[in-house]
Amino acid sequence: MRADCLGLLSATLLYGIWGGTGSAQTAEDCADPVQQQTMNACAMLEYQKADADLNAAWKPARAFADEIGVAEDLLAAQRAWLAYRDAACKAQSSPYEGGSLRPLVHATCLTDLTVARTQMLLEFHGY
Repeated sequence: MRADCLGLLSATLLYGIWGGTGSAQTAEDCADPVQQQTMNACAMLEYQKADADLNAAWKPARAFADEIGVAEDLLAAQRAWLAYRDAACKAQSSPYEGGSLRPLVHATCLTDLTVARTQMLLEFHGY
C-alpha cells in the first residue's frame, strides 16, 4: 500500500472515530475556538492539512529513492513510521479515553509527528 493511501486511510479512520461536527469549520472558527467540539474539529483540520503536506513530500522523496535504488527501504520505513505514529498518538491520548479532550490530544499528536516526518522527507535528497 502506498504511503498516500495510508494517510487517506488514517484520516478516514479518524473521521469514523470522531464523526463529523455537522458543519465545516472555517479559519475564523479556528482562530480562537471556545467550545471543545470546535477545538476538536479544528485540530482535525490541522492534521488533515499536515497529512496532505506529508503526501506531497512523499512523491519527490520516493522519486529520489527510486533514483538511488532504495525505494523499497524508504517505503518500509514509511510504513513503519505510520504504524509508530498511530500507536504513539493512541497511547498519548489514551488517558483521555471517553472524554471530550481525547480527540484534541490525539489530533495534535498526529499533527506534530506528521509535520516532523514531512520535514524529514523534504530533506531527503541526498548530497
